Amino acid sequence: MSYRFMRIMVLFDLPTETSENRRNYSKFRKFLIKNGFMMMQESVYVKLALNKSSVESVIDIVKKNKPPKGLVQILTITEKQFSKIEIITGNKKSDVVDTDERLLII
Repeated sequence: MSYRFMRIMVLFDLPTETSENRRNYSKFRKFLIKNGFMMMQESVYVKLALNKSSVESVIDIVKKNKPPKGLVQILTITEKQFSKIEIITGNKKSDVVDTDERLLII
């Protein structure tokens, strides 16, 4: 058996209008985390797999645990493709004041 590392990306858009929908959303999210998925961003989770056969078994497990409503998509890419992701971030706004402008020394 040859090892060709792959990444499984699960992208989902689930309804959260009712309490049952929120419960299903939370249950699915906890299922992903429990099964080794890491959050890349909100509603995008990723997991490393050893080869194509392990990818197929993970996909089957996700299909069995999908919520009754909403959209769940699975994308499988090689580790080489995943390593080429470019991360672009904007400025992070912070509410923490990091100045001594109004510092009162007694």
